[in-house]
Amino acid sequence: MFSRIKKFFVNKRLAEGNKIIVNCEKLETRVALLEDGVLEEYSVERTNDENIVGSIFKGIVRNIEPGLNAMFVDIGLEKNAFLHFWDAIPEALESGVEAIERGGKNNQKGGKGQGGGKGKKGGKGKKKGRIQAKDIPNLYPVGSEVLVQVTKGPIGTKGPRITTNISLPGRYMVLTPRNDQLGISRKIEDQKERQRLRRIMSEKLTIPEGMGIILRTVSHGQKVRYFVRDVAILVETWREIEATAENSKAPACVFREPDLIERTVRDFLTDEIGEVLVDDNEAAEQMKDLIGKISRRSRKRIQYLDTSVPIFDKFGIQRQIDDAFYRQVWLPSGGYLVIDETEALIAIDVNTGRAKTQDKMILQTNIEAAEVVARQLRLRNIGGLVVIDFIDMKSRRDQMAVYKVMRERVKKDKAKTQVLQISQLGLMEMTRQRLAESLNVTVNEPCHHCQGRGLLKTAESMSVELQRKINSILARKENVHELVIIVHPDVMERLRTHDGELFVELERKHNARLTFRSDASYHREQVVVADAKTQKEIRD
Repeated sequence: MFSRIKKFFVNKRLAEGNKIIVNCEKLETRVALLEDGVLEEYSVERTNDENIVGSIFKGIVRNIEPGLNAMFVDIGLEKNAFLHFWDAIPEALESGVEAIERGGKNNQKGGKGQGGGKGKKGGKGKKKGRIQAKDIPNLYPVGSEVLVQVTKGPIGTKGPRITTNISLPGRYMVLTPRNDQLGISRKIEDQKERQRLRRIMSEKLTIPEGMGIILRTVSHGQKVRYFVRDVAILVETWREIEATAENSKAPACVFREPDLIERTVRDFLTDEIGEVLVDDNEAAEQMKDLIGKISRRSRKRIQYLDTSVPIFDKFGIQRQIDDAFYRQVWLPSGGYLVIDETEALIAIDVNTGRAKTQDKMILQTNIEAAEVVARQLRLRNIGGLVVIDFIDMKSRRDQMAVYKVMRERVKKDKAKTQVLQISQLGLMEMTRQRLAESLNVTVNEPCHHCQGRGLLKTAESMSVELQRKINSILARKENVHELVIIVHPDVMERLRTHDGELFVELERKHNARLTFRSDASYHREQVVVADAKTQKEIRD
């Protein structure tokens, strides 16, 4: 009895608060973000995988396609990278970032910081006319060298997508070394805090000419010295990249995006995280060294956990991962989602399941579905166009309630998202930034039996097709009179119990002899028809 009570309180303590759990194995590293024991983020990196998103390359322009408004750049990979003309123009700040006027200590140029950064030759920030898409072919002719950053990895048959608008993410900010704009994330909503950050940017930080920074959401409430240190680290990194690019022959990688351990420290280890538990002492020390460069106090939150039970099992993560990646995902109310991932879009169907169909219950099921969909998109790392078929709601107020829940839930997502209101057909359309292959594609491969369809032909269908095939072979090959047919046992059972007479008729029609064999190693759709005399397979 005492042991059960003790186990209950231990499990409750393990489930409380926000935690990052890191599992390091020989072939892969896994990172899970838990919020009160619920899995909210999940990342996997294999030792033989090459993550190039965020990496910087010195490339060579191989060809320009005016019809596509794009060029293809050789960056040393199997496929040339795709550079749209718009991605080669100094970009304005996104709508989620507030532009800040330069002034004070770093007022070396003046202005609003809305112009471009350094030009192609690395100029000293002189004002130039605004570059337009039509100017790009002249700026980057075929054979010219260009410094680019990968924004989207290879997906399917497509090569990586790149940009000349390079950015270096740090702990509290993003450095834009070729664009002199300053900005603050709009996710920081406190106006007093925003005003404090504006003063810091304009008066306390010395930012090199021609460069800009964007303060990330995590900068909320942080001390000035952390920003000063972050700027220094990022600028030093950029100087090293410039030196490497200068001494490298294109195509070449001049900066490699950090591994999953370092990215976790940089992107996820915020003040909201109570502790980080790692099952590998070396990885724990690496994380402490990385965070110690910015905040020595944060080192205490990182702990090596020596446990005989696998760390993902200890915190109930493995079970949640297994449950999350089924095609069918259950909701607390008894409803369920069906998630189908295709190359063009993600289709999600919401069903009532065991839930009652009253209006209140339908609304409750749809709200639960919105919450779970937002979480599933993050967990599975799926993006592109997402279409959600909610259970029909008559009330526009109910539809707006579901829409607001979805809008609120996707705020947690680090990928860019756009959500539209529920249409008259009861469909919600949304987009999620797709930077790399989904976790489903990364971890799995198409079934070699059904080629990813998820369906197999019935034994009856195989019998019908086999009759056609035998009839065609015997009609075309007059010198063949004896055939050996090898099929799966399921198909053989169908032939023996239902369709034997049909094959006897084929023998009579063509004056032939058919011999059937079954092979359990075959899959159901596999059939071999061979000449009995030569033992050679006869193909269509």
